[in-house]
Amino acid sequence: MAHEVTVKERVAPQATAPALEYQTGFGNHFASQARPGALPVGRNSPQRPPLGLYSEQISGTSFTTPRHENRRTWTYRTRPSVVHRPYARIDNGLVRTAPFAEVEATPSQLRWSPFPIPEEPTEFIEGLITIGGNGEASQQAGMAAHVYAANRSMTDRYFYDADGELLLVPQQGRLRLVTELGVIEAAPGEIVLVPRGLRFKVELPDGPSRGYVCENYGQIFRLPELGPLGANGLANPRDFMAPVAAFEDEDKSCLLIAKFQGNLWAAEMQHSPLNVVAWHGNLVPYKYDLARFMVIGTISFDHPDPSIFTVLTAPSDLPGTANVDFAIFPPRWLVGEDTFRPPWFHRNVMCEFMGLLYGAYDAKAEGFLPGGASLHNCMSAHGPDAETWERATNAELKPHKIDNTMAFMFETRLAMRLTRYALASSELQHDYFEGWQGLRKHFPG
Repeated sequence: MAHEVTVKERVAPQATAPALEYQTGFGNHFASQARPGALPVGRNSPQRPPLGLYSEQISGTSFTTPRHENRRTWTYRTRPSVVHRPYARIDNGLVRTAPFAEVEATPSQLRWSPFPIPEEPTEFIEGLITIGGNGEASQQAGMAAHVYAANRSMTDRYFYDADGELLLVPQQGRLRLVTELGVIEAAPGEIVLVPRGLRFKVELPDGPSRGYVCENYGQIFRLPELGPLGANGLANPRDFMAPVAAFEDEDKSCLLIAKFQGNLWAAEMQHSPLNVVAWHGNLVPYKYDLARFMVIGTISFDHPDPSIFTVLTAPSDLPGTANVDFAIFPPRWLVGEDTFRPPWFHRNVMCEFMGLLYGAYDAKAEGFLPGGASLHNCMSAHGPDAETWERATNAELKPHKIDNTMAFMFETRLAMRLTRYALASSELQHDYFEGWQGLRKHFPG
């Protein structure tokens, strides 16, 4: 199918992925059509849209949100989204939503081994496991951290999340997201952001797949301010990639699954909900290659605050305090003089949920594995384990590159409460605390 787009740029696909076309830029107003003449010119809702299509707007913010933060997209589809049977409740599986009250919150440092990929056929939605979160989804505040493990593509089932936008972080196997606005593929080392309410299905081109999901109930993710860094650095807007229009013109029996106010609902449809032939706007899904992040660090001494590694931030009502930040710890040079180079010992008012995509994390000698996770809650002490401290304290301080690694963090202003499943799972490492017990007293007294 030929695509016609404006403001487009060809982006070289990965060698293992089929060629896809993307539009580039963060927060841009895009326009795309999968059929010539499908996109109205000069107006959003003509009396008779071209090609017998229906006009429909998807609003990701209120109508009166300031222009620079307003997000909406006009779609032109074969049928409007309202054409479906009534919703009925279905089982939530292991998906949970804030407020979390299944178990007591704990100040203990926690870590999980990688969650296994199921042996039985499991789609993305079926493979979602909620670890925990904070806030309250009904008040559009807070977040949830999930992991997913799946081995089967979604075919006649589709999904949208009315509770929050979804930041997907694959760790094993590519994700192919077929959305209302087009197709996005993301391999491990890339991320995908799906706006609140956008319909999509997840296909698994490489078979079994595993990763992490941040569900952001609050204000939408945006690029952090650069402040004294100036105009450039961190994640560059041109490296974010949005899809071009593509649609499914299929009359078939399918199921539309909605996450709404913490529960899963399903509605029967007799056609694919991914039936958008043309669209324009700035409420779009996008992907980003974490390898394109411009790392900022010291060229003199001391280890800077990890906020310099922020890729995306979702602000809260308190200026300077994030509802949730997405930060990464990628390959980088360490050159600090007279400096303890790993992350220092720390107690933080913010809550830190970490995951590892590949390689090893420089603050932990062992036990933190790709596909695993850790949680250091509000004011819970954390830092390098004894082996890492010993090695870093006695290391020769020459320029050293940390390579072949990618860790990330969902950092959030409120303490995370966990699900019962997360605390009872066999993946929880009950000996995590042992890594610090070897930190001996050296003070001579």
